[in-house]
Amino acid sequence: MNTSSTRIRLIDGLRGFSLAGILMANMLAFQYGVYGQNELQLFGVEGIDRAVYSLLKIAVVGSFMPIFAFMFGFGMIKLTESLQSRELRPKCHLSRRFLLLFGIGLLHINYVWEGDILAFYGVLGFFLLMFLNRKPKTLLIWAIMLLVVAGLSGLPGSNPMNPLANPTSQMESYVLQSKEVFGNGSYAEIKDFNNHGDPFGDELNPASILLLLVFTPLMTVPMFLLGMHAARRGAFDDPQAMRQVYIRRAKLLIPVGLVLKAYSVMVQLIRGEEEWFAIGIGEAIGGSLLALGYIYAFALLYTRDSRVNLLSRFEAVGRLSLTNYLMQSVICTMIFYGYGLGLFGRAGVFVGALIALAVYGLQLWISPLYLKRFRSGPVEHILRIWTYLSWKGQPRKQKSSEHLTSDNSTGMN
Repeated sequence: MNTSSTRIRLIDGLRGFSLAGILMANMLAFQYGVYGQNELQLFGVEGIDRAVYSLLKIAVVGSFMPIFAFMFGFGMIKLTESLQSRELRPKCHLSRRFLLLFGIGLLHINYVWEGDILAFYGVLGFFLLMFLNRKPKTLLIWAIMLLVVAGLSGLPGSNPMNPLANPTSQMESYVLQSKEVFGNGSYAEIKDFNNHGDPFGDELNPASILLLLVFTPLMTVPMFLLGMHAARRGAFDDPQAMRQVYIRRAKLLIPVGLVLKAYSVMVQLIRGEEEWFAIGIGEAIGGSLLALGYIYAFALLYTRDSRVNLLSRFEAVGRLSLTNYLMQSVICTMIFYGYGLGLFGRAGVFVGALIALAVYGLQLWISPLYLKRFRSGPVEHILRIWTYLSWKGQPRKQKSSEHLTSDNSTGMN
């Protein structure tokens, strides 16, 4: 078995797998809004929809986006190693990459969907450059430290210091208004509401904004750093040799992560409101541990002698991760917004989950067909052209075909 090609396929597969969970979690935001997804009582959600919502909060929400962050950090290191092997400057190339990600994210926010992550990733990428040449031990220490701080801070729960904590009359008014605008509005009306609607009013003061700017990265940086640490340690270089390690970590992390997240959800159900410590422990720490458990469990599939056919489809989705992520927004806004089918706030959580599975199933089918004709996705190719300042989207110096293949399969292509 070629360990290098197995590693590349594994990384592609993990990105594709993460997009399935991201779409399932984002479906709540697509049909209830970025802020409304936490105020489902305003949409009359109950019964089976409430049960499915709780299940998603435990098993999916907050545990697949961290996988994407992990792979982003992992890809940074692998791309750096590839650039260094060609005697190119990693920080210069990565900076261009992050700048374009930020630009794509801004376009995504302004013209498609308010729940974009690419702009945030682009900004955070510049911060992560400080850790690019750090030792694996240093990366691990910083990741653990920031994860603990994030958990104890209670973000994004109802920490009294957190302006996003508890619903206010301003927030409720915004959510109810969004229900009408997103469900029945034209494209121009929805775009205007996204750009000018204010869910906070006067409550988001400068101190609160500063607090969010300081603490928000705490929720995501640990997984980026853990991905960088895994790349430095070669955690996926030889899956067969790491089989027992994957098994031990998956057996530990998945149950612990599920218990912590279930505790958070149960506290909210019993008390009828969020409690900052439970949310911090459940979403920040529990969500990250569960994400790591999912990563190692998925990696186990690449230690089998017989290959699972579905994996090749996950890998195809992962190779087109950026294009597929953006297409999810285009498709789902057309389904839920007024200029499309107008199902915003009407489909229900259960039906929304089925829609998410259908959309992802479509991507599982189309992505391999697309890659039979094209080497990379359109957005991925633009990103590579800008990263390398080459119309071919390839580094100017190449030492071996193996390096070129590896570079095609790291980071957010």
